[in-house]
Amino acid sequence: MSTHRSTWKRRERDAARIFGASRQPGSGSTWGGLGGETRSDSDHDRLYIETKLRASLSIRTLWEKTSEQARREGKTPVLVLYAKGKVGGLVVCHEEHLAAVAAEIR
Repeated sequence: MSTHRSTWKRRERDAARIFGASRQPGSGSTWGGLGGETRSDSDHDRLYIETKLRASLSIRTLWEKTSEQARREGKTPVLVLYAKGKVGGLVVCHEEHLAAVAAEIR
């Protein structure tokens, strides 16, 4: 089933707002330079924000399992994902926990 256009646009606005930015119209695969100079989903000066809305994501399933375990222990859930042969890892947290997670970086 397809997603209504206003639904994914709203999610792009929500994602941009987390970082004090606005949704970039005409971004992504339909990019035509409609007033912007980026394919990012936002007009942020320093961050390239890509927003995806899917019915299900395997990473979301992993997140939910981890989140439940963390809740039982009174901790903030964080996923750190590594891929064989790739440098560095990806840190994944819920938007509501972003500030708390960032405060723990050493």
